[in-house]
Amino acid sequence: MATEAFVLKGSALLLSIRALKSFFMLVSAIVMLLFLPFRGRRRVSPVEKEDKNQNHDCCHHHRKGAVVRVPAKIVPWKSGAGVVAVKVFDYLMRREMAIKRLLEDGDEKCMREYWLFRTKRGDTIFTQCWTPVSVRIRGLVILMHGLNEHSGRYSNYAKKLNANGYKVYGMDWIGHGGSDGLHGYVHSLDDAVSDLKVFIEKVKTENPGLPCFCYGHSTGAAITLKALLDPKVEACIAGATFTSPAVGVESSHPILEVLAPILSFLLPRFPCNAAYKKGLPVSRDPEAVIAKYTDPLVCTGSLRIRTGYEILRITGCLQRNLRKLRVPFLVLHGTCDSVTDPTASQKLYEEASSNDKSIKLYEGFSHDLLFEPEKEDITKDLIQWFNSRV
Repeated sequence: MATEAFVLKGSALLLSIRALKSFFMLVSAIVMLLFLPFRGRRRVSPVEKEDKNQNHDCCHHHRKGAVVRVPAKIVPWKSGAGVVAVKVFDYLMRREMAIKRLLEDGDEKCMREYWLFRTKRGDTIFTQCWTPVSVRIRGLVILMHGLNEHSGRYSNYAKKLNANGYKVYGMDWIGHGGSDGLHGYVHSLDDAVSDLKVFIEKVKTENPGLPCFCYGHSTGAAITLKALLDPKVEACIAGATFTSPAVGVESSHPILEVLAPILSFLLPRFPCNAAYKKGLPVSRDPEAVIAKYTDPLVCTGSLRIRTGYEILRITGCLQRNLRKLRVPFLVLHGTCDSVTDPTASQKLYEEASSNDKSIKLYEGFSHDLLFEPEKEDITKDLIQWFNSRV
């Protein structure tokens, strides 16, 4: 009888495992069919029409040499024994590349430095700064990059700010650039918000008496906006500028609103091959698009379920709390943005409680405004806003 009971239990266990496998196969099929792009209003751009670890208390700087790019090994998530080493190899390679680019920047007008700080979660976050060499510093700007990119992509913009007397800080949030984590994967955007708060405190402590501003792009703008809802952060920030903020991002199918929390729990790292296409026209400048999607520090893999759910979650939170925003701000958005919704930026402008707020919509422009053909004009608009408040 004992043997028979054991066999029956074993058979039941085997059936349970098979049922579980069948369930995961069903879920995978649903994901592949339904997990289409996160986007705002879909518009066709002119381009589409024309052409379909440890803390580092010391800092490091260098001013010579040419930028060297090293291919990064981007690996999908797997379970099993050797994966931890592969994951570590992935982000260590990215960190080494980010540091190498910084050290080999040959611009004599600014000094490049980087720091690594360890979070309470045990993750190491890569941060960097651009300091003007011969211009008096009169303000600080903390920039937050968008999803799948990194702070180094904004080096040209940072140097323009340097020329106007601003010391610029950038942070690669978790899973991006030189920071820890699976490339492009974000388990919780609240972690990125918490890391930004710590970073802001560090920057303010190191630069007492200087006005501190924030700049955020896309999801980086959403992270910044949520941080600014904290009264402690609001009190130490003089103002903020946003380009194409991810305030209005929604799933393409209503059923995802119900499935997303479940799938993100069951299959958080599952890559959705249909989530977005490599080479999404985020700019009307073909060379800028090529440069972005051939940059090894830019994640071009499939969007993972948990990451997508976190974007939906933070945008939903912002939509419910826009009236709590009180800091001065400027928001810029292209009307042909196919990634985030420009009407949501209009809603941000209308509902925020800030006494000092401005919005500018660029007719026909795409998502990555600082990489559009008119980037010089957009940079000028941003810098003029900062200058008028210093």
